[in-house]
Amino acid sequence: MFEIKDSTPFETDEEDFDTVMASDISFTGTIRFAKPFMIKGKVNGNIEATSDLLIDTAAEVNADISAERVLVRGRVKGNISGKKVVYVSSTGSVFGDISSSQVVLEPGSRFTGKCSMTAGF
Repeated sequence: MFEIKDSTPFETDEEDFDTVMASDISFTGTIRFAKPFMIKGKVNGNIEATSDLLIDTAAEVNADISAERVLVRGRVKGNISGKKVVYVSSTGSVFGDISSSQVVLEPGSRFTGKCSMTAGF
């Protein structure tokens, strides 16, 4: 689990997520959800959420993402818009623009794009 000052901790255990997309699943299209969602497989398209999204270590996401909070441990090609926070862990990589109230890039993470930190998104 990681914690960000003045934020609720982001649960990272699989049992904390209402839906987990397994590593052997590949999906093309738009995913919309309102409860915490974890991706372990491959997604191509768009992701629109009013909740938290975790992109796990082996996941590959080619999509524009809009969610409450986003944790990237895997690979994302696309723009990410996080209402509260976008957190890229040391194993994560983002190739696209990030916009959020708070952005965290751990040492070792990879990021190519523009970063916009907005107040009250």
